Amino acid sequence: MIAITDPKAYTQATHRTRAALLDGRRPEVAPRPVIGASWNRMRAFGVQPGQRPSVDPLGEADLVARRATSGLGPLLPLLRANLLPACEAVGQIMVVADPTGRVLWREGRAAMRRHADDLGFVDGSAWTESNVGTNAIGTAIVTREPVHIHAAEHYAEDHTRWTCAASPLLDPVTHKMLGVVDVSGPAHTVHAGTVSLVALAARLVEAELRASHQERLSELRAIAAPLLARVGGRALVVTPDGATAAVTGLLAPEEIALPDELGGGGEVWLPALGRASAEPLPGGWLLRLIDPADDAAAVTRIALDLTGPAPRLTLWSGGGSWSHEPSPRHTELLVALLRSPIGRTAAQLAADLFGDPTRTVTVRAEISRLRKVLGPVLGHRPYAIAPGIDHALALPEQSAMVLPGSSAPVIAALRTSGSSA
Repeated sequence: MIAITDPKAYTQATHRTRAALLDGRRPEVAPRPVIGASWNRMRAFGVQPGQRPSVDPLGEADLVARRATSGLGPLLPLLRANLLPACEAVGQIMVVADPTGRVLWREGRAAMRRHADDLGFVDGSAWTESNVGTNAIGTAIVTREPVHIHAAEHYAEDHTRWTCAASPLLDPVTHKMLGVVDVSGPAHTVHAGTVSLVALAARLVEAELRASHQERLSELRAIAAPLLARVGGRALVVTPDGATAAVTGLLAPEEIALPDELGGGGEVWLPALGRASAEPLPGGWLLRLIDPADDAAAVTRIALDLTGPAPRLTLWSGGGSWSHEPSPRHTELLVALLRSPIGRTAAQLAADLFGDPTRTVTVRAEISRLRKVLGPVLGHRPYAIAPGIDHALALPEQSAMVLPGSSAPVIAALRTSGSSA
C-alpha cells in the first residue's frame, strides 16, 4: 500500500525516481518492488517509455460478445453500489476488465470518461502490461494482487499524469481470475485509501460468489444424498467446476480437476482418480470410479499446446487422456517447468513469473493449486515434471504470439528467443 501524506510531494517524487531510472542514475528513492519488477518486465519486452501505447479497441460486436461471455455482468450491481459512488466523489472512474486486460465497462462522470478517452482508455481497449506498460490493470493481472500505480510509476510517458488502483477478481472455488476491477483518474485525484477500497470491493464480489457457490452446492447435495445411497462401490457427485458435493466409498479431495469437455458423459479418465463413468445430474455430475490397473492410472505423457486461441493441457495414461484449459498463471508455470528438465526452485520460478525471486510465497501457493490438477506428475525439491513422464511444449510459429497477454519474464524470453521448444 502506498503511504500518501502529501499527494503533490509524492507525485513529484515519482517523477524524480522515473527520471533517474531512465537516465541510468541511482534514484534518491528506489521504486517500490512491484514497480521495479514491472519495469524490468517492460525492458524485457522491449517496450519504450516514450512510445505510444497500443490499445486497439474491440469492435462493438466483439465487445458485446465479450461482455456476455465474461460472467462479470451479474457482478456489476454490487460494484456499482459499493465502489462507484466513492469514485465519482473524488473524480475517478470505475473500470471492469476481463482476465486478458480488455476493458469491458467504464462508469463514472462524463468529464472523467473524456479524460480517459484521451489516453485510449476506452471500452474494448487492451490494458495489459505488454500493450500499455506498467499500469494497475495489467500489473494486477500479473501479480494477482491489489496494486496502486501512481503518476510516473507508469512506464508509458503518456500515462504519467494518471493514477490507478486495481484488484483481481478471483473465483473463490477454482481460483481462476475472472477479471479486474479498477479505479482511475487524473494524478491529482490520488487518495491513500484507494487501493484498500478497490481490494475491499473485490472481496465483496468474491464473498457473493462464494455464497452463490455454497447455495448451488447445497442444492446438489440434496440430490446426491439419496442417489449415492443406492450406488455401490466408489462414487462422488461434483459441481460443473469440480467441487465435491458428496462421496461414498473413498476419501475424495474437495475439488476434482474435470476435463473441459465432458459432453453428455461416458467414460473419462481423471488424473487424481483414474477411470470413471460420468453421468450428468441437475447442477453437476455423478462420477462412478472404475478400478483401474496400476499401469492404466499412471501418467505417461504431458503436453502443453500454445498454438491455439487458448492454452490446452493434455495428460495421457494407459487409462485414457484428459484435457483442460489451464489458467494464465498455471500456463506460465508449466512453460517454466517444461523448459527446465532439471527443475526450478521457488525463487527461480518467482523470477520466471514476476521478475522478482523473493515472491516465493505466491509461487508455492500457485504450485499447490497446480498440484491438485497434476498430482504426482509434479515433483518437488526442485519443482519439476516427474521422471519418466514424456513431455512436450507446442508453440506458435510466430514467436510474438506466445501468450500475447502474458508479462511473465519466462514468456518474454520465449518471444525473444523464438518458438523452438
